[in-house]
Amino acid sequence: MSGPLAAAYRALVAAGELKPDADQARAVDALERFAAARPQRLLDRLFGRFPRRRDDSCAGVYLWGGVGRGKSMLMDLAFANIAITPKRRTHFAPFMLDVHQRLRAARATEEGDPVIAVAKQLADEVRFLCFDEMMVTNSADAMIMSRLFTALLDEGVKLVTTSNRPPADLYKDGLNRELFVPFIALLQARLEVVPLNGPTDYRLDRLQGVETWHVPNGPAASAALSNAFFRLTDYPVEDRANVPIEDLDLGGGRALHVPKSLKGVAVFSFKRLCGEPRGAADYLAIAHHFHTVFIVGIPVMTAEMRNEAARFVTLIDQLYEQKVKLLAAANAEPAGLYPAGDGKFEFQRTVSRLEEMQSADYLAEGHGQTG
Repeated sequence: MSGPLAAAYRALVAAGELKPDADQARAVDALERFAAARPQRLLDRLFGRFPRRRDDSCAGVYLWGGVGRGKSMLMDLAFANIAITPKRRTHFAPFMLDVHQRLRAARATEEGDPVIAVAKQLADEVRFLCFDEMMVTNSADAMIMSRLFTALLDEGVKLVTTSNRPPADLYKDGLNRELFVPFIALLQARLEVVPLNGPTDYRLDRLQGVETWHVPNGPAASAALSNAFFRLTDYPVEDRANVPIEDLDLGGGRALHVPKSLKGVAVFSFKRLCGEPRGAADYLAIAHHFHTVFIVGIPVMTAEMRNEAARFVTLIDQLYEQKVKLLAAANAEPAGLYPAGDGKFEFQRTVSRLEEMQSADYLAEGHGQTG
């Protein structure tokens, strides 16, 4: 390994921030190959020696593996150290929401293929895209991705992306998946696919000694959860006012506002999740999209709050089934959350699950591992 990206990686290992990891070293090699292939082509393009054209040789790198294996960290190193500009680092979900907004505007013009028009528009704005957490959860995205990304790559846009799944498992069992299969072939043909499943789960390491259930709600609980959020995401604490927000696509034209969303970690209020009419499909979308969920403001639910209690049961079921990590602030321990009311007996299963979700064995499970 040589080059600024490799040097930055070796410095992290030397400082003890990372442990030696053969998978990560292979990923750094792949990213360095990608970086090394760029300078002359970039200079040629800047000086007009040839126009944009399809370049299959080094379109980018696709990093995939379990939670906490260092994918986002390596992508951030690539973004910081690869000299392609202009560039953009974004979570995949808001990028696709932006694409759909652009498509609506392009369709209104009734001029040509809107997908190609949007791809050209994006290519004029950015030459290097870094996507965190590529995943496909709805048919609207699946139907356009092959055409969109073929056009982006043909325009010379370069990609580095992370995902918890290999390309072949994206949108698995999704509606009309046959329309998505060409996108899988595109990724496999034009990006270097690198697995990251090394022995160290850095996110689990960072949860060691961290309390996941805080009682009661209040300043102390908020401070503890805030510290855990920044510990899990590596986001600078001094920049807390600028933590990204997200509008999570729930399907059917509905979206859920996520006030803090970064690297697969999301923060919600109990009122937002359980005080509004929501169903299992909404909670499943959250569980698929985020590997760690923070919930603040969980009250002791009275008998009059049976609807909120029922939604809370459904929410915890979905988080539990997808092995989502849960950190929370509440006014009682799990056993005291719903002392009386319709469904109290059924609520005992939720109590059991909440207690299990605090265990070391549960926290060691990978996101989406349902057994």
